[in-house]
Amino acid sequence: MPSRSFFRLFGFNYPMMTSLLPHFILLLFVPFTNCHIPTTLEGPFVPVTVPFDTSLRGVAVDLPDTDPRVRRQVRGFEPEQISLSLSTTFDSVWITWITGEYQIGYNIKPLDPKIVSSVVQFGTSRFELVNEAKGQSLIYNQLYPFEGLQNYTSGIIHHVRLTGLEPSTLYYYQCGDPSLHAMSDIYYFRTMPISDPQSYPGRIAIVGDLGLTYNTTTTISHMTSNEPDLVLLIGDVTYANLYLTNGTGSNCYSCSFPQTPIHETYQPRWDYWGRFMQNLVSRVPIMVVEGNHEIEKQARDKTFVAYSSRFAFPSEESGSSSTFYYSFNAGGVHFIMLGAYINYGKTAEQYKWLERDLANVDKTITPWLIATWHPPWYSTYEAHYREAECMRVEVEELLYSYGVDIVFNGHVHAYERSNRVYNYNLDPCGPVYITVGDGGNREKMAINFTDEPGHCPDPSTTPDPYMGGFCATNFTFGPAASKFCWDRQPDYSAFRESSFGYGILEVKNETWALWTWYRNQDSYKEVGDQIYIVRQPEICPVPQRLYRDCVASF
Repeated sequence: MPSRSFFRLFGFNYPMMTSLLPHFILLLFVPFTNCHIPTTLEGPFVPVTVPFDTSLRGVAVDLPDTDPRVRRQVRGFEPEQISLSLSTTFDSVWITWITGEYQIGYNIKPLDPKIVSSVVQFGTSRFELVNEAKGQSLIYNQLYPFEGLQNYTSGIIHHVRLTGLEPSTLYYYQCGDPSLHAMSDIYYFRTMPISDPQSYPGRIAIVGDLGLTYNTTTTISHMTSNEPDLVLLIGDVTYANLYLTNGTGSNCYSCSFPQTPIHETYQPRWDYWGRFMQNLVSRVPIMVVEGNHEIEKQARDKTFVAYSSRFAFPSEESGSSSTFYYSFNAGGVHFIMLGAYINYGKTAEQYKWLERDLANVDKTITPWLIATWHPPWYSTYEAHYREAECMRVEVEELLYSYGVDIVFNGHVHAYERSNRVYNYNLDPCGPVYITVGDGGNREKMAINFTDEPGHCPDPSTTPDPYMGGFCATNFTFGPAASKFCWDRQPDYSAFRESSFGYGILEVKNETWALWTWYRNQDSYKEVGDQIYIVRQPEICPVPQRLYRDCVASF
């Protein structure tokens, strides 16, 4: 314990500082700057709106298929579009890649996945890849039962799970089929730290609504320079569904192509995206949850086929039967990825899985609990306002009762951070909701707020087809009682700004985490919002293993 004279040197009261010592020690490691970084302990904050910078490129331009960053650079069955994703715990990861060329046209012939093996050779030395793992492979098709629409069949997609890994350890690997002399270069990754309240990934990058535009390239360049240990992509991956099957694109599909017999999608955009992202995600794991642009309806009412095929998900490992919802640990953080575009009602399988998953979280091992899904519950932008209200009504109480600390969403193409909130009321035990759907996609940036005159949408524009009705109605309490929108920035909205960007979460210990949102001003980055999010378990107790205890009592 530091002496009394040590604290007097800084003008602090000794008894007070002994009780605050853990927080004080943390602050000693915070770089001294001219700006004070606020903490949620100081909240709730007076709402802040940063005026829209009209010099920003509000509408982004897609990378063309002639850009060398999206062209196929391999030959034959050599691997490409290599990516890494986590399993539920540190000792296992997934490696994914594609071999062979996709086909798009009227007379496609799918490849046979059996003609190429799925092998990963790996080890802790790039010169001794002494371990080998084998996995499974698949292809998928995007088919349209109408004359004039081109069909698509993918290359062979490989998923291989590596097991028996050590925590916080650098591994080297190469993937492919050694029997065909079709192996990749050697890549590397570092495993997550052990699940423990003192162990966390260094930087977790959070981004949503990414797409593949020149703004996307800026976002990914800035994100890469921050050297993340993990990337979370909160839905809307490639925006391939803004194209006809002949490659013609539009910022507004329904506006430009109102007469098409089915909402088409140009699947090669997925391949372009996978090639562009390989440099980052071949060495940094990426965890993805579905957005509305991944629906991609095709023949026989199939949906989400590209999304479910191209990524490896720790669904089975986390007790889920679906690619739409799963969970995993990264050090002392338990992440829950939820699906907003399948049934989430209290009788649905997703809700039952969520109950089981939350009940099995041990906060003495993973004190931080973070949830993500695509459309936000708490957003004050006109775009998609209260669109996910049905989901909030069904799920919010469950997340609140188990002490979810932070919720990340996308969908709205702007940035917003909330005060701690529950059921639209300020609540010191509610999560901090962060909307970061501004990764750089080609659709327009959200710039209008519902509390501005003329921008409150009609309630009839907020249906939820996944629950079969309307849940967003006029407020019955608070300053917005009898109204559908507030007439000022709501109390629960702490900070909002329309700009492209992404965020970095740095969990410092079991109660403190630094959140930084980086504003992308075209060719350079700057901190747009920064705050320490502080857990207070002493005032917000959480039921430990409630579900399991109840089951055991029968």
